[in-house]
Amino acid sequence: METTLRIAIQKKGRLSDDSLKLIKECGIKVNNGTGKLMAEATNFPMEFLFLRDDDIPGYVQDGIADIGIVGANEAEEKDKEVDWVKHLGFSKCRLSLAIDKNEDYNGVEDFQGKSLATSYPKILGDYLSKKGVQAEIHEISGSVEIAPSIGLASGICDIVSSGSTLLSNGLKEVEVIYKSEAVLLANRNLSPEKQAILDKLIFRINAVQAAKNNKYILLNAPNEKVQEIIEILPGMKSPTVLPLAMEGWSSVHTVIQEDDFWQIIEDLKSAGAEGILVVPIEKMIQ
Repeated sequence: METTLRIAIQKKGRLSDDSLKLIKECGIKVNNGTGKLMAEATNFPMEFLFLRDDDIPGYVQDGIADIGIVGANEAEEKDKEVDWVKHLGFSKCRLSLAIDKNEDYNGVEDFQGKSLATSYPKILGDYLSKKGVQAEIHEISGSVEIAPSIGLASGICDIVSSGSTLLSNGLKEVEVIYKSEAVLLANRNLSPEKQAILDKLIFRINAVQAAKNNKYILLNAPNEKVQEIIEILPGMKSPTVLPLAMEGWSSVHTVIQEDDFWQIIEDLKSAGAEGILVVPIEKMIQ
């Protein structure tokens, strides 16, 4: 019987959608249907479990799932004995302190002796301890934002994406205590066969991530400008230079990082580059 790697993914929501998108970009086909709690990939030795996100770290620790994709905030809060294999770069959010929008805020020391409501008592407790602040932490699940208005707490600590939920509840964000994104967790006792499958998956993820972070560009330049243009380009190694049918001109091909894109394009134009073509990369093997 072929060994399969069992992966746990949140059963619904943005993290679930982003996780499945990554899996499909890795060339892995899965038909999870509607409401299904288990599914199998048709072209890769992988089985899927669709679970509540806060259950995933424990399932991975206990070996019910071999690996799992979950928000770093959940992994940090549950603090299970698992390996953090890779940060995945999507489903980003932050865990923040918030107070009544009409109150003044001078710093985290304002919470000394106060009460805070949160669904993340461990992360909040660790943060306050590092800051030397003693506060009473009320652990509640769901609807954390209403705690100040009903007199349960002076402030809250909760997940923030856009901040619109805080505003609608008369709150303002005053302190970011933890930045989160999706992470890939793994059981610490994977068999060699399952580790080999995980290595193949990570190889594919790396190729997808590298492609998203880079752009392939082609440009035309007078031959006397080619060396100056090459010096501007921070390509992986050396750019490809090909002669054009028009005498005295060459075509230069290379890959540049997304973060540097616009500044480099401006520099290339100033150096005499013309006909700059930018092409997205589907996969990039390094």
